[in-house]
Amino acid sequence: MYEKSLIIIKPDGVQRGLVGNIITRFENAGLKIHGMKFVQPTQEMARAHYSEHVDKGFYPTVEEYILSGPVLVFALGGINSVKKIRLMVGATEPASSAPGTIRGDFAHQSYPAPGEPDDKPIRNLIHASGSSEEAVTEVKLWFNDDEIIEYGKITDELLAF
Repeated sequence: MYEKSLIIIKPDGVQRGLVGNIITRFENAGLKIHGMKFVQPTQEMARAHYSEHVDKGFYPTVEEYILSGPVLVFALGGINSVKKIRLMVGATEPASSAPGTIRGDFAHQSYPAPGEPDDKPIRNLIHASGSSEEAVTEVKLWFNDDEIIEYGKITDELLAF
């Protein structure tokens, strides 16, 4: 099934100059970019995006992290793209991400080690929608309808889109 997923390259990914490497991985995997924008998240956007976490004790660090700089937000499409992208991104905790995944190759922080403060944000580079339902909600949250472009690529026929 063809579906779209939301990806956010978080402030650490932008600041470390990893945007091109990350986009290249997705395009090389045959995924199609339907919308993309560079934004400075607001507190309102952060709260809407992470609404299921707002009342949790760790939320202030999540908000601090996502507001710490600009992010690149994009909608990627493909056959079973949500699952495929999650596999490419790796585990939420960078230390648990396999080599070859985006977090496994590029993330350099993980959950606090013993003795470290446990209120620091985990800089894990990237967000990817966790389910097809979440993807639909997230794409609508970050993009207006006219910002999502449907178009053909020369490879669509080969990839059966």
